[in-house]
Amino acid sequence: MTPLFISVLLAAMCLGMNTTLAQKDNVLQPEGDETQTEGDTVTLDCLYNSSSSNDYLFWYKQDGNNRPRFILSRFKIGQGKTEDEFKERFSSRLNSTFRSVPLKIQKLHVSDSAVYYCALRPTVTGNIPTVNSQSTNQTMESRIYL
Repeated sequence: MTPLFISVLLAAMCLGMNTTLAQKDNVLQPEGDETQTEGDTVTLDCLYNSSSSNDYLFWYKQDGNNRPRFILSRFKIGQGKTEDEFKERFSSRLNSTFRSVPLKIQKLHVSDSAVYYCALRPTVTGNIPTVNSQSTNQTMESRIYL
């Protein structure tokens, strides 16, 4: 197998949301780099705080200059949804006790090189709010390089 390098680079992206939620609603990801081999499994962590009684978390994938694509959603109550093209190798489970929703990618391919977004809101709807300094951290990105 060809060794592939996976680097998880973390950066916060703030979306224009109601500033009254700033103390409660956010997503967090631990920093770190990982080295993997093609065919291995990687897990991208996403921790969250939410003022909602039913937590909703979303994962997106953006490769190259393309628009982010919806991968899956997970809910505290109910199943959520996984897009057909990701069902075989991408999975996630929302744990409301630990407030986490890690994304697990199995059997890594070079095509998995991308930016992965964890979000508290469905943010890729074709109408992304303007970024401003008073907004909350409701989306995080992880970069995977293979």
